[in-house]
Amino acid sequence: MKVLSFLPLLLRGPLLRPARLSSTLIRATALELVILAGHVLIYPSGIAPERRPSTPRPVPGTGTGVGSGTGKDTGAGSNPEHGAGHDEITRAAEATALPTTGDARPPVVLLHGLIDNRSVFVLLRRSLARHGWRHLASLNYSPLTCDIRTAAELLDRHVEEICARTGHHEVDIVGHSLGGLIARYYVQRLGGDRRVRTLVTLGTPHGGTSAVPLAGAHPIVRQMRSGSELIEELRRPAPGCRTRFVSFWSELDRVILPVETACVDHPDLDAVNVRVTGIGHLALPVHPAVASAIRQALESDGSDVGTRGAAHVA
Repeated sequence: MKVLSFLPLLLRGPLLRPARLSSTLIRATALELVILAGHVLIYPSGIAPERRPSTPRPVPGTGTGVGSGTGKDTGAGSNPEHGAGHDEITRAAEATALPTTGDARPPVVLLHGLIDNRSVFVLLRRSLARHGWRHLASLNYSPLTCDIRTAAELLDRHVEEICARTGHHEVDIVGHSLGGLIARYYVQRLGGDRRVRTLVTLGTPHGGTSAVPLAGAHPIVRQMRSGSELIEELRRPAPGCRTRFVSFWSELDRVILPVETACVDHPDLDAVNVRVTGIGHLALPVHPAVASAIRQALESDGSDVGTRGAAHVA
C-alpha cells in the first residue's frame, strides 16, 4: 500500500499546525454549507435515471465490435443469481454497441453516496468531458436500498451494459462515500476486477465509520460501521485482484470517523491513498483541485501520481 499525494495541482505547504486548525476548519465548514445549499437546489435534476445515448443499429452481417466482453467468465457476470435478466441486458446492449476506434480511455462510471443521486457529480462530469473523456455514465441506486451487496449486483449489471454498448472491455469507477464502498464490494467480492481498471473513492469508509450514531437503525448504515459483517468481509484475502485503487481521504471529514478509515488498507490490493487537506466530505466530488487529481489518477499507472507529503486544496 502506498500513501501518495497529488502535489502538482495543489498549493504546497507544511501540514496543518494546531494554530491554523481552527481557522481552516471554519473555512472548510463554511464551504461544506455552501456546497450543501447548492446541492439541494440541483438535487431534483438528478432524481431521474440518466438517459442512455442513442446509438445506431449495427449493419446486418457485421459484428458488434464487443469482442468477448459478455460477462460469462468467472465473477458476478456468471453468477446464476443474476439469471436470464442479466443476459438480456447484455444482449440488448450489444445490439447498440459503439465503435471504440481512436478512443483509448475506458468509460468512467460515477457512483453517488447515501441519500444522494447523480447530480453530485455535475461538476466532475463536466471537468472530465472538457478534458477528453467521451463515455461518462452515472448510476442512481435507490435511497431505500438496504444492502450494499444488492447495490453491488446492480452495479455489475450496469457495468456489463456499458461495456457492451461502448465496446470497451474495462471501465473506471469514481465513487463518493457509500458509492465507493459499493464499488469496492463489486470489485473485490463479485469478480468486478475483471471489468474495473481503476477505482477512485472519495471519502469512502473502507474501514467503517463511527459517525451519525442515531442513523444506525438503517441497515445500510449498520453495514458501514466499523466491525460490521460487510466491513470484515472486505478484509478477507483478495489474491490476484486486478483493479487499482486510488482513495482520497480528508483530514477534515466529519462523516468518516476516524478519518483514516477512508484509506484502503489491504495487503492484496494495489492501493494509493491520497490525503487531502482544507476541505470536508461534501467538497470532495466538487472541488476543482480534487477533480484535477482524479483526472491524473485515471491517466496514471500509479507510479507517478505524486510524492510523499500533504495535499492542500484550499
